[in-house]
Amino acid sequence: MARSVKKGPFVDLHLMKKVRAMVESGEKRVVKTWSRRSTVTPEMVGFTFAVHNGRKFIPVFVTENAVGHKLGEFSPTRTFHGHSGDRKGKVETAAPAPAAPGAAPRK
Repeated sequence: MARSVKKGPFVDLHLMKKVRAMVESGEKRVVKTWSRRSTVTPEMVGFTFAVHNGRKFIPVFVTENAVGHKLGEFSPTRTFHGHSGDRKGKVETAAPAPAAPGAAPRK
């Protein structure tokens, strides 16, 4: 369910403090965060966040298109190995033999 407009977007305070400190100082560094639930705000555009996916940190560069989304959306937690039907041996179909010259075409 979506968060109400009255409340505004949720951003963890410790993450917002780091972003505001970087904006004020003018430096750009990678911010490591476990806060996958935080919403991307316009202040975060142009910065890189290392979002934890449960095993490692995935670098996420925030652009204008990411505003309004959650940081966790850009750091997948599961590895997709393909569908089970794709692992079976592929059956190669034999190419049709060329028709003999002068033979009637098949219908």
